[in-house]
Amino acid sequence: MTPKFQISNFGFRAIIVFVEPIQYLNRETGQLETEQVYGEGFLRWAYGNPLGKIALHGFVKRPFFSKWYGNRMDQAKTTKKIAPFLKTYGLDPADFEKAPNEFTSFNDFFYRKLKPGTRPLADSPVVLPADGRHLAFNKASEIQSVFVKGQKFNVAGLLNSTDLAKKYQDGPLILSRLCPVDYHRFHFPCDGTPGETRVVNGPLFSVSPLALRQRISYLWENKRTITELVTQDFGTVICMEIGATCVGSIHQTFKPGVPVKKGDEKGYFAFGGSSTLLMFEPGSVTFAQDLTDSSTKIMELYAKMGTEAAS
Repeated sequence: MTPKFQISNFGFRAIIVFVEPIQYLNRETGQLETEQVYGEGFLRWAYGNPLGKIALHGFVKRPFFSKWYGNRMDQAKTTKKIAPFLKTYGLDPADFEKAPNEFTSFNDFFYRKLKPGTRPLADSPVVLPADGRHLAFNKASEIQSVFVKGQKFNVAGLLNSTDLAKKYQDGPLILSRLCPVDYHRFHFPCDGTPGETRVVNGPLFSVSPLALRQRISYLWENKRTITELVTQDFGTVICMEIGATCVGSIHQTFKPGVPVKKGDEKGYFAFGGSSTLLMFEPGSVTFAQDLTDSSTKIMELYAKMGTEAAS
């Protein structure tokens, strides 16, 4: 695709803003689709405009901004946003555990539960942990030029541990990006016993490709949570959740030390788009073919929680 640019004038200075659309491959349809970006105008301004970047670093990335916005989305009056949101993004309320008029706030709607059976589990031993757009890589230490050329993945920075990075830097990794329109509960990818969750505090940059095209390092700069899942067949799997702008709250709903089954709920994000990330020990899993094929082209694969990830 030929890159597209938008030129804006502020005083005597021309500003070029990168406006290439975000595309992904839909596993269900087999079609290439263009993402409808919630808050796209604001994101392009904040990450592509010098004035927007002043606001970004001055307050948008800071946890107090996300807390303020999250509190707004908890207010009862925000229920009026639900019907327009459903219409704009074509969400099917038939999947929801609650009817649209039963939600008490927009946040209540945002981290909604789904009806039992809505996300059937694949036969594969490892399934995708969340609805979203997924990329898979066979060797974490060799990931580079994701979303933007010339930026290499920092495994030690991501895990906030040099020692832990030595164990996983040559292992497979799945990055799952959730958008505001997605189901925002995340689940365990396989059977195992989870340990305590470790929180790594940080700012809250957007994890949209509109932002990651500029700095992939937002993934290991942002606030994130790390849980080690001890399994019988795949060693210890790292389950990580990465916060983002307006997603300062990452809620864990599992109990550490209690065995879990593939597909069991692990937790949920409050308002905003964010990401989950899985890291495996070297040689422990083989990714699904369509996930590998699309990721080789740095093309995200849209797929739902519970569908095949690896064996």
